[in-house]
Amino acid sequence: MAKLTYLNNVSLDGYMEDEAGAYGWLPMDDELFAFYTDLLRSTGTFLYGRRLYESMALWETEPALAAQSDLTADFASVWQAASKVVYSTTLTSASTADTRIERRFDPDAVRELKAGADRDLTVGGADLAAQALDAGLVDECLMFVWPITVGGGKPGMPTGKRVDLELLDERRFRNGVVLLRYRVLGR
Repeated sequence: MAKLTYLNNVSLDGYMEDEAGAYGWLPMDDELFAFYTDLLRSTGTFLYGRRLYESMALWETEPALAAQSDLTADFASVWQAASKVVYSTTLTSASTADTRIERRFDPDAVRELKAGADRDLTVGGADLAAQALDAGLVDECLMFVWPITVGGGKPGMPTGKRVDLELLDERRFRNGVVLLRYRVLGR
C-alpha cells in the first residue's frame, strides 16, 4: 500500500499563510528546491484543494518557470509526471494533463487509491489535509518550518482536533528552514 503524506510549509508560529492569505515569505534557495524535487520524485499522485492546485498548475501551464534553470526544469518534470486529483466545488475543468476533478473528498475512494497505488501520494492544502487526517488516511506529516513568524493567518495543521505524532526525522537547511518528519499515531 502506498503512503499518504501531508507536506506543508509553515512559519515558526505555525501558519501556512499570513492574515492576508500570502505565503510570499518563503524565499527558496537551490539546496531546498533540489530537496523538494527529490522528495516529490516518489509521488505518483497529488491530492489538492483548488487554490493549491491553481498555484502549482503553473509548473505545467507556464513553460517560462521550467526554463529558468536546470533545477526548475527538473521540478516541473517531476510535478508533471504525477497524477493530480483536485477537490473543488467550483472548478469546471483542469488546466493540466493527468488531472481529474472531484466535487467532494471521499475517504473510501482515497483509501482505495492508496491501496492500489504503486507510488506514494501527497495531500496539500490545510483543509483537505484536515479531512484526510480526520479519516485516518495520513501516514506522515512533513512540515518545513521557516524562520519567520507571521502573527496569524491560516494554520498549517488542523485546529480543534488532537493529532498525535511521533518525530521520525529532522533536517536543517542552510537558509534556516527545518524539516520535521512525523508519523501519525493512532490511525
